[in-house]
Amino acid sequence: MNVTIKTIVLSFLVSSLMVLQAGAAEQTPKQVVSSTIQAIINVLEARADKTTIDEADREGIRKVVAGKFDYAEMARRSVGRPWNDMSKKEQASFTDLFRQVLEYSYGNQLSAYHGQKVEFDDAELRADKARVKGEVIDANKSTPMEYRLYQTPTGWQVYDIKIEGISMITTFRRDFKSILDDQGIAGLTATLKKKVERLKAQG
Repeated sequence: MNVTIKTIVLSFLVSSLMVLQAGAAEQTPKQVVSSTIQAIINVLEARADKTTIDEADREGIRKVVAGKFDYAEMARRSVGRPWNDMSKKEQASFTDLFRQVLEYSYGNQLSAYHGQKVEFDDAELRADKARVKGEVIDANKSTPMEYRLYQTPTGWQVYDIKIEGISMITTFRRDFKSILDDQGIAGLTATLKKKVERLKAQG
């Protein structure tokens, strides 16, 4: 199956963003991004089979996953106004489902990683917000990317990713809107659950 460079980049970035580093709360935005990516690279390069992601590899990634990715904020931004009509329990449940969508939508593509080089610029800061621009270099192709972070009591957390200027959250919000308009949050939840089940089956 052919995998586009954009899909590889986004899957690589999404998965790498979920890695927890010791002392991350004291890191700068650039250090948070670069260290998390290096951590996921270490997991990928240690794979016994470089052509696939098996459950042992997934577990290795899960063990280092933690709150550098603000799933609740990303889920809220992706759903939009209907988020305010959900109970706290519904929001928490949807956030966990959203996390699984990210993990399996992009995580399944990590098998295509083959040593792409990643470089970052210094962070651009504005009050409690930051953006870290960089690029993924694959042979003769360079793909621009951008992490959006904000300061929290526990350190910098990512709330959006842009690849070639396209926001991941904006894309989710656009895709979710049509389902929400027709079927509401229950319909969106059911749709995402089926998607996760299908992606899990694909491996």
